[in-house]
Amino acid sequence: MKKSLLVAGALLAMPLTAQAQEFAPLPGFYVGAGAGGVWYLNSTTSIGGSFSSTTGALVDIVAGYDFVGPRVELEVGFGFIPFTANLAGTAAQSNFTGSAHQLHIMGKALYDFIPASTITPYIGAGAGIAFVDGNSFLQNTVFAYEGILGVGYNIDSQWRVALEGRYVGTTNANVVINGVNVGVNNSNIVAMLYGQYKFAPPVAPPPPAPATVAPPSFMVFFDWDSASISEASLNVIRQAAGAFKSKGSARIRATGHTDTSGPEAYNMALSLRRANAVKNALVREGVPAAAITVIGRGEQGLLVPTADGVREPQNRRVEIVIE
Repeated sequence: MKKSLLVAGALLAMPLTAQAQEFAPLPGFYVGAGAGGVWYLNSTTSIGGSFSSTTGALVDIVAGYDFVGPRVELEVGFGFIPFTANLAGTAAQSNFTGSAHQLHIMGKALYDFIPASTITPYIGAGAGIAFVDGNSFLQNTVFAYEGILGVGYNIDSQWRVALEGRYVGTTNANVVINGVNVGVNNSNIVAMLYGQYKFAPPVAPPPPAPATVAPPSFMVFFDWDSASISEASLNVIRQAAGAFKSKGSARIRATGHTDTSGPEAYNMALSLRRANAVKNALVREGVPAAAITVIGRGEQGLLVPTADGVREPQNRRVEIVIE
């Protein structure tokens, strides 16, 4: 014959020392597992006599959500405890020994007092159902409840170990001994060591890199072997001058180019004349000469790649870049 026992997960009170905050806890889901010992509180039975026990064992697993301070958990545990029954009356057996088993499922609410500290004391309470031994394994279904006192050690924002002590009780469980229905009060003290892991919150994607903004640029084109500015090109230069003035503080780089027709040395000089022609037009439009840099690149930096000696209109140009 067996006596009913409530097996629950638990906690032991521990002296506390003040701890400085060391990390910023985040809300999130967590899981945990624990193991420990259980001691049955001696009690009388419905027919007289008493039940007593030595140390039993239990294991349980939990899943919960941490709101940073308040927590909620679902706990499933299983355990056993050896017992001795000293019953009164001729119908019942005296000095009966055995082991009582229990499976329980409880919902719990807990509160961490200093969630951002390395050492975190907490309290809690739980309620649910337990399946305990009767005339057969886990025959009785009873209401279960518990009070929790514990202290956690936060290794970091995700890992915690904790020591818990609990008072665990159920409504009376019943067993038939020699034809007599015996009701037993089921009250226990539990001590457990826990490990807990909190899932890291989703990492926000890094902000997109700022788009590279090219400085304003303008293109002025020239006739073959010419550094003269046409009316159409002058309109482009006026736009460039307006863009320069709108920036308040800027510099202008005017880079002259040629096509591949003509000697290379001649084209280098021609590209510089074109850049200076654009500079002079910009100055006439109100751009300070000191703000303009001129560069001649000759046949280098072709806008349209061509073979040597080719007259390509788009390569005869000055690029105006406002920086």
